[in-house]
Amino acid sequence: MHEQTCGTDVVAVLLAGGRSQRMLGRDKAFVPLAGRPLLEHCLARLTPQVATIVISANGDPASYPTDYPLLPDGNDDHAGPLAGILKALQWAQQTQASTHVLSVAVDTPFFPVTLAKRLCDIAETESGRPVLAMSGGRLHPTFGLWPVALLDSLEAYLAAGDRKMMLWAEQQGALSVTFEPFVGHGRSVDPFFNINTAEDLALAEGLLAEIGKEEGNV
Repeated sequence: MHEQTCGTDVVAVLLAGGRSQRMLGRDKAFVPLAGRPLLEHCLARLTPQVATIVISANGDPASYPTDYPLLPDGNDDHAGPLAGILKALQWAQQTQASTHVLSVAVDTPFFPVTLAKRLCDIAETESGRPVLAMSGGRLHPTFGLWPVALLDSLEAYLAAGDRKMMLWAEQQGALSVTFEPFVGHGRSVDPFFNINTAEDLALAEGLLAEIGKEEGNV
């Protein structure tokens, strides 16, 4: 059994449905980093933080690990990350009776090991509002803690044709938690640095070689 470091009853969703045109249209989840797919790096980082993880993805189900429920969007209207969060909220409500869903993006392999705990600490006092990660003065809405109670609101928002993640989060009175950079590869690095290009991948390879996986100071 995994040690759950988040006090709130949480299901984590790994958002792995995107493709990167700058990475020749490859499925980001399976882009190799130090010999392992990004998906594996993120799962290893997320597993100690929560008790339950689901994967939001639209690829071949046989490509994904069977240990985690796979939640396809079920549509082709390019609803983006919010579609994955919606499916996770529905799954959490129907299957787990959980109070919150934690979202994490698969192209961001150095996200903080304290992510769940710190977002949950805020949610315990502001349970009805989303809590988003922030670094360098910038919000990262794909790294958020979403109350399951907002399920109906999100369904209505998407049904109206809206797709902007930050707009919906702001409408729900989103709060934020600031995470500091870490030092790696001779530079200050945003923990939410995401991999979009071959150059980003090369930088991530260097960072991983220097700091090692699962560094507690990230």
